[in-house]
Amino acid sequence: MQVAALTMPREKVVGPRALLDRDQLDADIAALKAQHGDPDAFRRAAVDLFRTTLTTGRARIVETFLHNRRGLACAESLARLQDEIIAAIHDYVLLYVFPMRKPSAAERLAVVAVGGYGRGTLAPGSDIDLLFLLPYKQTPWGESVVEAILYILWDLKLKVGHATRSVDECMRQGKADMTIRTSLLEARFLRGDQTLFEELRARFDKEIVAKTAREFVAAKLAERETRIAKAGASRYLVEPNVKEGKGGLRDLNTLFWIAKYVFRVSHQAELVGAGLFTPQEFGAFHRCEEFLWRVRCQLHIAAGRAEERLSFDYQRLIAERLGYKNRGGLSAVERFMKHYFLIAKTVGDLTAIVCAALEEREAKPPAVLDRFMGSLLRRPRTIAGTRDFAVELDRVTVARRDAFIRDPLNLIRLFWVADHYGLAIHPDATRLVTLSLKLVDAKLRADPEANRLFMEILTSRNAPETVLRRMNEAGVLGRFIPEFGRIVALMQFNMYHHYTVDEHLLRAVGILAEIDAGRAVEQHPLANDLMPKVANRKALYVAVFLHDVAKGRDEDHSKAGAAMTRRLSKRLGLTDSERDLACWLVENHLLMSNVAQTRDLADRRTIDTFVDVVGSVERLRCLLILTICDIKAVGPGVWNGWKGQLLRSLYMQAEAALSGSQSTIDLKKRVRMAQDELRPRLAAWPAAERDAYMNRHYPPYWLRVDLDRKIRHAELLRSVASEAAPLTWEMTTDPFRSTTEFTIVAPDHPRLMSVVAGCCAVAGANIVDAQIFTTTDGLALDSITVSRAFDHDEDEARRADRIIKSIRRVLLGEIRLGSLIAAKGGAPKGRDATFQLETRIIIDNSASNRHTMLQVRGMDRPGLLYDLTNEIATLSLNIVSAHVVTYGEKAVDTFYVTDLTHAKITDAARQEAIRKRLTTVFASSETSAPGQAAGPAAKAP
Repeated sequence: MQVAALTMPREKVVGPRALLDRDQLDADIAALKAQHGDPDAFRRAAVDLFRTTLTTGRARIVETFLHNRRGLACAESLARLQDEIIAAIHDYVLLYVFPMRKPSAAERLAVVAVGGYGRGTLAPGSDIDLLFLLPYKQTPWGESVVEAILYILWDLKLKVGHATRSVDECMRQGKADMTIRTSLLEARFLRGDQTLFEELRARFDKEIVAKTAREFVAAKLAERETRIAKAGASRYLVEPNVKEGKGGLRDLNTLFWIAKYVFRVSHQAELVGAGLFTPQEFGAFHRCEEFLWRVRCQLHIAAGRAEERLSFDYQRLIAERLGYKNRGGLSAVERFMKHYFLIAKTVGDLTAIVCAALEEREAKPPAVLDRFMGSLLRRPRTIAGTRDFAVELDRVTVARRDAFIRDPLNLIRLFWVADHYGLAIHPDATRLVTLSLKLVDAKLRADPEANRLFMEILTSRNAPETVLRRMNEAGVLGRFIPEFGRIVALMQFNMYHHYTVDEHLLRAVGILAEIDAGRAVEQHPLANDLMPKVANRKALYVAVFLHDVAKGRDEDHSKAGAAMTRRLSKRLGLTDSERDLACWLVENHLLMSNVAQTRDLADRRTIDTFVDVVGSVERLRCLLILTICDIKAVGPGVWNGWKGQLLRSLYMQAEAALSGSQSTIDLKKRVRMAQDELRPRLAAWPAAERDAYMNRHYPPYWLRVDLDRKIRHAELLRSVASEAAPLTWEMTTDPFRSTTEFTIVAPDHPRLMSVVAGCCAVAGANIVDAQIFTTTDGLALDSITVSRAFDHDEDEARRADRIIKSIRRVLLGEIRLGSLIAAKGGAPKGRDATFQLETRIIIDNSASNRHTMLQVRGMDRPGLLYDLTNEIATLSLNIVSAHVVTYGEKAVDTFYVTDLTHAKITDAARQEAIRKRLTTVFASSETSAPGQAAGPAAKAP
């Protein structure tokens, strides 16, 4: 390369684009050369200058962005600044370090931006991807230049991905590797020999792009599915990945890559001219890109690094920085995240549009056996009984473009046809639906036929969840059911719910349909047995569909939801009795999970109080099924056999009471049934030993523990010879729930639960569930579930062993637990900096005939259970049973207690003292930093 090329005229950048003055930078470098005769000193001074220039420029860009909140402008400015810095480094190296006065044909070099940097956008923490392009082979001069440029970039603490290839190597590797091909598609010239770059671009277009469109599209769509599965399949995960998640920036990138490859466009604005998008759709594309870049830049700045997951820790801060305010019953962060999920939904709509266009061009192969069959399926086939719909490529579509204008009822009928015939909906039809949403008006909502068709979709025995989701994504569901439309893309700012409210409701309907179809017999045998006995099937489906429809309002969502359900169910054609049941279910949809998980099911008062509210066996059946659907739809791993056993136990006792059975006989019968279920699994035991074992547990054990645990407990207790036996334990892991459970058998001790919780806290183990029992021969049987800390079971076992050894040493008096806690520096703090929860201490003497119920609600954190149980022991209270539940960041721990004389706590002054002491447990961590992991739980009250 000629030296003259270094001083070629550069475009003068003015105004807000003037990120640095290159003329001044070059002059400063020349001045440094004059000052420093020593090459090493000159290099250090030059690097310092580059660093100062880059740091100052980035600071100005970030400051401007925080003021104007323009995400794309920030990303483009960062890329332009980086362009100028790299160009200046390139020029410095060629002019002062490895000058070449008369280069040969081989001694040419082009510096090319590829990947995301090639698109001309950079997030504050993004890597820089460079291609050093050679004419045909590497030379010592070229190798030295590349090395010198890279060392300076590394000295500037930049994360650089790079490759050095000839044009031929780029062609060869681009044909063989889809990742390299994609990076070359984004290639952008930065500095050096531009003729070399133009040769690369021309050959890439002619030799690869022109011949491999189908291959590229198939690979990119398959890559997208894999990426989304890894990042989280639903676009409604409440801690989304802004870059890689469904509906994120990578989806927009993929759309443009495909469009660029197939439609041979160079710039986004050309997508309209190519016929891919309408001007309105391209406007949506640009709005999505701007919003996502705005969020991504804020996220990188807030994290101080390349963070792509929009976690709870950053959501509130970014919502504040972007100017969201509390409004309409929604907090600022909930309004921000609703906007995010609506954007993600729009990205999904744009993806469907591009896929439809690709099929029209046959760039995306349809799912058929061969091209001949494909040509047959392309011919629309009419659907019997209607002139408005046809089948194309095994998908229902509109037979005429005016189908919705001519009859708006077709906007509902389209989805009914899809469900009735088991067909997917053609993207062309979906696109026409989105353009016709204004036709879903008050007249259509009041149309009896439209409501009848909708109810058939909702209560279908085919795939109601799938069809309702299609309606939701097309925008029809929210327009037809405005109450549902208000909660579309609405997230709840907590660590418990994994999905937005609308996604949660649709998943709940899907779980109900599985139970209804008998496809969940192994998971829910009782619910599958009860479902055919439900007399008001429509009411149950409506209740499941609407149980959280009033979320995001100031009033109690259960009561407000019941009022909405009453209005809607009349419109949907439910009878008076169906309407009454649906409303009752919505208003009480949290009742059964709360009672099952936080109350003592062996206490007769618990059952009597629950039965008084339920009132009938039909309500009880429906409530059980609704509760299962609700808990399972919260997210992966939330449902487990433990919760199922508690719900079954509550159901059986309540059903017996509602059917008129005697309560004492019923309790004994339930215990006997549980024992009879266990007996065959202990067939290897001598009969006398097996019979004796049945007397080792009190009734609460038989009612609360599932069969698998009973079997493990039996073998564990068999190894214990007497009350003086040393501490015995076992461990099991649940990879799906990311938890580890260890069960301890030891002589009962008033502070045993506190010791166990304290040793867990010292080991950094966060307790997310606990079952505490005492055997009739004086042994404690405690099952503790903690959040998993390691990938391998061997590591989990070692941690559990350390916890058990600590418990044993504390019980033997070898060490003091207080010393362990002090050495640890106190219990780890919770996420109070991210979430704000009011602490509530409830003392209730009416919940039990024999005990005082002490319920504590507040911010969860590792070590909380130790602090609570330690205070309870210090207050001279005896814990009879404990029910530990976590709802994400919220702990709801219930203790049935007595004083040391086994009496209830009735004195008002003592109750107030208990409240104050337990409140201090939470007050000590109110200003703590984030750091608590969520645990599985039931539906939060």
